[in-house]
Order: sequence, then structure tokens, then C-alpha cells
Amino acid sequence: MPVQTAIVLAAGLGKKMFPYCDTRQKCAIPIANKPAIRRLVEQLASSDIKHIAVVVGYLENQVRHALFDFDGAQITFIRQSEQAGTAHALLCAIDELGKEQVGERFLVVYGDLVMADGWAQEVIRHHEETQPIASAFVQPIGQFDPREWICASVHDGKLTSVLGHPRGGVTHKLIGAFVFHEKAISYMRANPGVMTSIQVGMMPPMEAELAQSLQMMIERGEEVQAIEVRRFAVDLDKPWHMIEATVHVIREMASKLERSVISPSAKVSDGAEIMGNIVVGDDCVIGRGVVIQGHAWIGSGTSITTGAILRGHNIIGRNCKVRDYCLLGSNSVLGDNCIIGHAAEFDGLAFDGAYFYHYCEVAGVVGSSVDIGAATVCGTLRFDDLEKVHTVRSRKEIPHIGANATYIGDYCRTGVNAIIMPGCKIGCYSIVGPGVVLYEDLPPRTLVLVKQELVRKEWGPERYGW
Repeated sequence: MPVQTAIVLAAGLGKKMFPYCDTRQKCAIPIANKPAIRRLVEQLASSDIKHIAVVVGYLENQVRHALFDFDGAQITFIRQSEQAGTAHALLCAIDELGKEQVGERFLVVYGDLVMADGWAQEVIRHHEETQPIASAFVQPIGQFDPREWICASVHDGKLTSVLGHPRGGVTHKLIGAFVFHEKAISYMRANPGVMTSIQVGMMPPMEAELAQSLQMMIERGEEVQAIEVRRFAVDLDKPWHMIEATVHVIREMASKLERSVISPSAKVSDGAEIMGNIVVGDDCVIGRGVVIQGHAWIGSGTSITTGAILRGHNIIGRNCKVRDYCLLGSNSVLGDNCIIGHAAEFDGLAFDGAYFYHYCEVAGVVGSSVDIGAATVCGTLRFDDLEKVHTVRSRKEIPHIGANATYIGDYCRTGVNAIIMPGCKIGCYSIVGPGVVLYEDLPPRTLVLVKQELVRKEWGPERYGW
């Protein structure tokens, strides 16, 4: 029987995603202006999945909002009763759906994954050809640090072992996409509630991890198939993964954009210099002197005027104002209702309502409704030419991408002439005051100001001999 049901796990807290975890469910974070889980569900529906169950928990309303009005497949929302791990979340869905709805074979995917189009068809096809008890999407360990991931050893297309955050001795990382036969459910129910497949000295949390059930299958002699990712798959685990995922998605979009598509109600000046294909929504304006140096996707109601420069491929949301000799870097994304102008420079991802003006220079990820003060500067190159060492939940690491970017949470502000050093993360609802030089991460709901000592002296014409 073909796979007709998919279960998407979207209930986790996502604490490694600081400074965005307090205000965002990471599965609903927009990548290329589309929530990650919306993109996943669209991909599932295009693979002929008829029923999609979404397990929700933390900030569940954001997941529901991201999937509002989706009509490509039947969607059922199931609430995880407690934060007890991925195997527990999956069992919540299986028990509520029932055996008939789940079917003989079913697909499971973590809701914070960003993958190339066609991944679902690929994993289903491979599974149906061999029909093992389980199939797992995997990625060669390559540049990844195995200590950051749940990993596996693969031989002859099969998983031979699964290890949680090992020091080494593995060939692949688990992606978080699986197809299971109904026989696998017994291994999920027998999960010990902690990852026991670890190297000595490791300290796993008390959570029922789905990967432990895979290891139990292997130990009992069951065949667990490994399907290697051919293009890209990014787990939105930490803030720099948003940058990585966006670059992949934009490249995929660019590879498919063969011609420009311009709404009849849009106005594109003959005086604009456009070097790629553009997709332009209703009532847009692209004015004289604008330079677009790659492909661009521009939402309805947006105006790009007065010498604005878009360098490389860019995505701009609805009702944005991009003007006055500003500069957008390659693979940058603006959400809806953003404003960037007056020679401002931005390189990265900005969520809805972000504001950049008056000679600011920002590179990184900027949250919703963030107000960037005049002449705010984000450093990207250290004097020692090294990458910033980040602290993620008390653990230090150097990201393979975006280490020196700035990460600003939702609803923040910066003052005039604020300087943010490479790699700083600013928690939500915080303010970096005028003239502050920020060297370290700023917690949420924090105001930091310069304490200035002034020297006062009498002065006047007498000083000049009068």
C-alpha cells in the first residue's frame, strides 16, 4: 500500500535558536519569505500525500497560522501533551489518528527542515522499492561537526548504528525525515525515554528520541535503509542555519526562473538597469536609476526607486520601500512592509516590518519590526581575521556559515551610531543605545546605554586674547 499519511513534528522549544526562540516557533520561521513548515507541507502535498498530521506544542498558534488556508491536503493538528521528545510526539499523533488513518506505511518529518523540492518523492520511492521496516534520510558528515548532531554509520545503503552527538566514528548525520512500516511502532512504544546509544562520557537529556528507536531496530536485526540527500537539507537548529537555508532555496528558485513575469499593473522604468529575470507583483514600481544585478522576486505594492541597488539574487516582500541609493547584498531577503533607504546597506534576512535608514550597515538576520538607528554599523571582519566563537546553550562552537553575522531578535531597536561587533546576538525586546559598542550577546528585554563621563571647563573669547 503506498504512503498516504505524513506526520510533521513541530512542537519543540527550539532553544538553540536564540535570539529568536522566545518569540518564534522555529518551524514557522520564514525562509525566502515562506514559513519553513508551509514549504514542507507543500512539498508533501505535491508527492501525493493525502493526509498530513502536524504535532504542535510550543507557540502552536504560529504553526497553525503558517498553514492557514492550505488546501493541498487534509491537515490535522495534534497537540503534544508534554515536551517529552520526538518519539513521544510521534506516538501522540499515531494514537490520535488511529491505525487505519496512519496506514501500513507512513512518512515522518521534523517541521524545522528546509529541503530541496522532490525530497518526499525520493524517500518514498526508495522505501517502496525495498520495503524495509524503516528508511532514513541521511547526509554525509563532511564539514559537519558530529558532536552537534544525531549521527549514523552507513554501510551498503543501510544504517549499521545510530549515535547521539558523538565525537566521531560515524559517516552520516540523520536529517529528520523517515518512512516507517507499521511494525516500527512497537519500537517507538518501547523507547526507554533517553538516548542510550551514546559514547562514554556523554550526557543525554531525559527525552524519548526517535533515533533511539532506530537503534533498537538495528540491534534486533531489522533493516533500516539509508537514503542519502542528493541536493540540500538544512535543519533550522541555530540562527545561522536560516542564512544557509535561504542561500540554498534562492539558488533553487533561480535555477527554475527562465523568464521575467511582470504584473500588468506594475511599472518598470526603461531607466532601470536589470541584469536578470524578475518576478514583479501587482502595483509595484521599479524606478529610474535602479540597478538589479541578478534575479529578483518582488511582492505586490513594493516600490524600488531612486538609485537603489540589488546585488545578486534578492527576494523582497509586499509593500516594501527600497529607495535612495540603498544597497541589498546578494541572497538577501526582505519580509513584508520593510523600509530601506538613504544609503543604507543590508546583507542578510529581515523579517516583516524591519526599518533601515540613514547610512546604516547591517549584515545578518534582523527580526520583525526592528528599528535600526541612523549610522548603526555591524562589523563582519575581525582584526584577527578569524570567525566568532559562539556560545549556544553554554556550549562553544564556530559556525561554518554566518559566524560573524549579527543576529537581532524581534522588536528591538538600535540608537544613533551604535556599533555591533561581529557575531553578536541581541535578544528580543532589547535596545542597543546611541553610541554603544556591543561586544557580547545581549539578553532579551535588556536596554544597554553608554555611561559617559563629561569634562566641563569655562570657555569664551578670553581664551583667544580678547
